[in-house]
Amino acid sequence: MYWYDVFLATVTGFFIGILFSWLKLPIPAPSALAGVMGIVGLFLGRYAYMEIATMLGRM
Repeated sequence: MYWYDVFLATVTGFFIGILFSWLKLPIPAPSALAGVMGIVGLFLGRYAYMEIATMLGRM
C-alpha cells in the first residue's frame, strides 16, 4: 500500500467525520470490532484466493 493512499484515506475520513458531526448524523462506520473484523476478513479472503489460484496455477 502506498503512503499517499493512506494519507488520502485519513484526510477524507477526517473531513467526512467533521461533515457528519456538523449535520448531526451518525458516523457512517460500523462499531470498532465489527469494522476491524471486516477488514481482517477482506485480507483473509484475498490471501485465500491467492493461495488457491497459485495451487491451481491460474494466476
